[in-house]
Amino acid sequence: MGKIALTLVIVGALNWLLVGLFEWDLVSALLGGDSYRESSWFSRIVYILVGLCGLYCIKYLFTDRAPART
Repeated sequence: MGKIALTLVIVGALNWLLVGLFEWDLVSALLGGDSYRESSWFSRIVYILVGLCGLYCIKYLFTDRAPART
């Protein structure tokens, strides 16, 4: 369940990165709807930062964490 949730978070973050950089919404393009959206520069910066964090989190999909010992 954790890997599925992390995958969805990463996909969402990458979608925000595309919105921030290109004003193009991948999810809307794939699932129907208006795939182009206009945004203020401030909101685009926030979208880009969230997207970059999503790129950073990709590494967590491929790491196995051992349970903590008590």
